[in-house]
Amino acid sequence: MHSFVNVQNKDVTIRVAVEGSGPLIVCVHGWPELWYSWRHQLSYFSERGYKVAAIDVRGYGGSSQPYDIAAYSMRHIASDVIAVIDALDDSPTRAKNSHGQAILFGHDWGAPIVWNTSILHPEHIRAVAGLSVPFGGISSTSFLEIAELIYQDKFFYQRYFQAEGVAEVEFEADIAASLRKTYFALSGNAPLNTMLKNRPVDAQFLDDFIDPDVFPAWLTEADLQVFIDAFTATGFRGSLNRYRAQGIDAANMTEHVGSFIPQPSFFIGGEKDPVRAFVPGMDMYENAGRAATDFRGTVIIPGVGHWVQQEAPLETNIALEGFLSQL
Repeated sequence: MHSFVNVQNKDVTIRVAVEGSGPLIVCVHGWPELWYSWRHQLSYFSERGYKVAAIDVRGYGGSSQPYDIAAYSMRHIASDVIAVIDALDDSPTRAKNSHGQAILFGHDWGAPIVWNTSILHPEHIRAVAGLSVPFGGISSTSFLEIAELIYQDKFFYQRYFQAEGVAEVEFEADIAASLRKTYFALSGNAPLNTMLKNRPVDAQFLDDFIDPDVFPAWLTEADLQVFIDAFTATGFRGSLNRYRAQGIDAANMTEHVGSFIPQPSFFIGGEKDPVRAFVPGMDMYENAGRAATDFRGTVIIPGVGHWVQQEAPLETNIALEGFLSQL
């Protein structure tokens, strides 16, 4: 059974769900999620001899909610991950007064966070696995600038998220319905690439999204309520600020442009994930190891969408266990 600890990183507190003992695995969620997205991995890997820590990223759940966009830069969030590692790595191999080490799992925004953390703090990271968002390298051009060109004549959610307060009003008008629609639209149960369908520039994120009468079995009513309660308490500003900080990342990561991930790395994606089609005419999951020096492979899980470790927990866990067995 997991317990919660709070880890301090300067003026930010990170809430962490922890289960098991042994080599440390730190799990980093994406948008709009929580530590709870890793519930299946907490139990599975703790039973196999690992200490598993699933964080609430800053801006979410029980962690601090800084107001300023600059507080959500990749460097800041990576430093949160390192603070968690240093606080929780109690393995016998850790020398007295040395830094901690961990294996990282990241999903959605959590994937870029763990990819970048492995480059920014290589001495802390033993291995890294990303789910749903492959690593394309660090660039001096933010993805937002690319999206402006690709989607200049139609709606794209990351552009819509840039205006402060706009998406917050939409999502917070009915948080339960907003989360149901979002989770369903990106899942393998929805029509393929629902969130990328052609819509006018002035559309809203949730326009025309389905609110299912009965949600697919991979997310129960009790599971949904955990997310609903958390976002009812915090609102959405903190979670959306990560999207707004991408220009800051492009400006302050310039010394790492072109860097490759040096640790053993691995990628898992859902066959029906809309991330695959973010760039028209390109499969984003093809050659997922192009910016890694020790890439151990890709697993694409059939029939599932973006929430891969929740939609297909057993298949995801088996794939991750196979990766860990190589270390």
